[in-house]
Formats: sequence, structure tokens, C-alpha cells
Amino acid sequence: MPIFIDRRLNPKDKSLGNRQRFLRRARDELKRSIRDHVRTGRIADIDREHAVPMPRKGTSEPTFGDDKESGRRQHILPGNRTFSPGDLISKPGGGGGYGSAPGTTESEDDFRFVLSREEVLDLFFEDLELPDLVKLNLKQILSFKPRRAGFTASGAPTNINVGRTMRNSHGRRIALRRPKQAELDAIALQIAELEAKPASTAMSERIAALREEFDRIERRRRRIAYVDPVDIRFNRFDPQPVPNASAVMFCLMDVSGSMGEREKDLAKRFFVLLHLFLTRRYERTEVVFIRHTHEAKEVDEHTFFYHTESGGTVVSTALEEMHRIIEERYPVAEWNIYAAQASDGDNFATDSERCIELLDRKLMRLCQYFAYVEIIDERESHIFGSTENGTSLWRAYNAVDGKWPNFQMRRIAAPADIYPVFRELFARQPDLRKSA
Repeated sequence: MPIFIDRRLNPKDKSLGNRQRFLRRARDELKRSIRDHVRTGRIADIDREHAVPMPRKGTSEPTFGDDKESGRRQHILPGNRTFSPGDLISKPGGGGGYGSAPGTTESEDDFRFVLSREEVLDLFFEDLELPDLVKLNLKQILSFKPRRAGFTASGAPTNINVGRTMRNSHGRRIALRRPKQAELDAIALQIAELEAKPASTAMSERIAALREEFDRIERRRRRIAYVDPVDIRFNRFDPQPVPNASAVMFCLMDVSGSMGEREKDLAKRFFVLLHLFLTRRYERTEVVFIRHTHEAKEVDEHTFFYHTESGGTVVSTALEEMHRIIEERYPVAEWNIYAAQASDGDNFATDSERCIELLDRKLMRLCQYFAYVEIIDERESHIFGSTENGTSLWRAYNAVDGKWPNFQMRRIAAPADIYPVFRELFARQPDLRKSA
């Protein structure tokens, strides 16, 4: 029996099927290679085509072969006067394919598999999602729009479908054999003609019979209504969810003098990763960038990542700027608000109290999710093993973390920590509607 494969929708690349099978089979190895690239290279480079080294050992396919310990074989062994068992045979020059280091066992060379930008990001952001995306107070990121969904036997009078109602009425009248008006008109005409003629006994009996038939037909017509309530049909509308393009992510970063180049670099890497994630997964989500020293201001993406600036540290200015922007441009009834903040944790004690007040009384009531990432020294990562210990801002934010479930805190000490922390903060979570 012939098998037809429709390839009209496939790209021009004839090896697409083989490529997809390879991606499925080597998915774990490809994801591992991409994670290693993030730890050792620049995160910004992920937003492009990437050549991933693949070990041949990890991509070998199972094959059928003869069992060497069973069966009968006949061999012709040539004479050997040069080598003894265990001797190493040097590799002849000019060959290719298999390679091995001196004094090691034979191995195969790795090869590089080129992934497109879309494939890289798909593997990198797999299993990641913005947290919950469902408002706690029954406000969802989805809005509903009424859409035609057939007919129903009940509804508002304004939604009556006249065409479907009359079709049902016509079918019912045919099935019940409702007399037509033409029959009554014909009988009435006969009665009028007979009454115009000279009266007689036979004529009177004929007129009486016609009038009785007229009354019978008229009663039947009244019993079988022209339009019965069972005929009426209404247009049915079901609320269909439609994407509500109203999710905004605030990125807050400390660029004050207390943030050294190392801290700024780690913070920038985290936000580059976050920005890639948002633009990849949520194309219609707006992103607002806020930098702060002793004062905060909204900037564009390039300024946020690359412009240098120094000054004191007043973290509350960034929170106040975020609240101001929300009040001016993002009504809570229409927007789902998310925020991520990166800082080294240095702040005035009095200002830390101000930060708690802003978060507790204003921002956390407006935000779906707030993630705070603190950049610490690698040596401090061993000292601050407990979440209760840390900088003044970290200790202040602990009070917010314990009160609001939509507030999360994590630490980053080295470039290798960025991806695990990012994955932990934005790991896909169960639907809050089920747990509410």
C-alpha cells in the first residue's frame, strides 16, 4: 500500500525531518551545552545563531550486530612478528575521522551543530514562564469578548433570530398540517356564491355544512399557532477569552557608587536574560527600565545596560519612580504588573524603612510578582548561608518576603549563579486559581 507524505508546508530544507529528530534525540545534550555557554560566555550572545559542540559519543544510535561470544566463525590470522598483546599502534599520518590523544584510548572527534536563534531560545527558556499570570483578586490577564456560538431556546428579546424562528415555525406547521388561509378563503367564497342564489332547502343545508367546515378549519388554525414559543430561537453568545495585551515588567537596577563594575556586570547580565525572556515569551508585554543612584529615572534599554553613572544609594527613589509610572500610565484595573530589582544591598537604614513602607502599602498591592536579586561577593555567599543574614536592604526586605507570597528574594555571587537563580525565580508555577 503506497504512503503519501505531504511536504508542501515544509521549508525548502529537505533534511528538516532529520534535523527535528536529531533535536529531539539530543535535546538534553543541547540544553547542557547552552547552559555551559551561558556560564562561561556573554548572556547577550544567546540572542543569535549558536554553534553547539556535540560529543559523538552522546549522539550514537543503537545498531544490530553479531554476538561475538556465540555462533561459529572461521578466521584467517596472518602472521605477526612485530607486535605483542598490549602494544600500542601509532596512528598513521594523513588520516582523518577518528582521533585520540597520545597514550589514551581511541575516541571520536566532537562536531559542532549550528542552532538557529529560535531553536536556541526555545531550548534556553524551556519550562520557564512568568509566575502565575493570574491576578489574585479574580482579575485575569485574559479578557472575554462575546462571540456567536449557535442558537438557544431562551434569551433576551433583542437576540431573537427571526430567520431561524420562522424556519422552525414553517417546519412545525407542515408537520402538523396546519390549514392554510387559502382554504378558508375558498370556503368563504363558496358561501358567498351560494347565498347570492335563490334560497332553497338544499341550498341552506349546503351553506350550513360549509360554515361548519369553515369553523372547524378556523379552530384548527387557532390551535396550531403560526409562531409557537417552541419555535423561537435566540442568538447564543459565549464569552471567549482574548489576549489582554496589558502585562508590564519593571526592571529596577542600582548603578550607584556602591555598585562596582563586577556587581553592575552581574546585574546587567541578569536583566539581559530577563529582557530576552520577556521579548521571547511575551511579545506584547511592555518593559520599563528604571536606573537609580540617589535619584531614579526611567531610561531606554540601551541607557539601562550600557551608560555609566555614579552617585549615592537611595533605593526608595526607584520604588517611588515605579509607583509614579504605574499611577500615570498603567491602571491596575487594566494592567498586570511585574517587577524585578537588582542591587548590592547597600542602603541607608532610614531609607530601607521607607522601602518597606512603599512595598507594603503601595507596590505589593499593585504587583502580581516582585523579584529582588541581591548581588553579593563570592566570599559572602558562604557567610550569608542563612536568608536571615545579609545587608541592610536584604534584612528589611525579609519582612516583606514573609508577608507577601508574591515577593521573592535571591542572591547572585558569580556569573554561574545567574541562570539557576533566574530559573528558580521564574520557574513555571501551578495555576493559582486551583490553589485559591
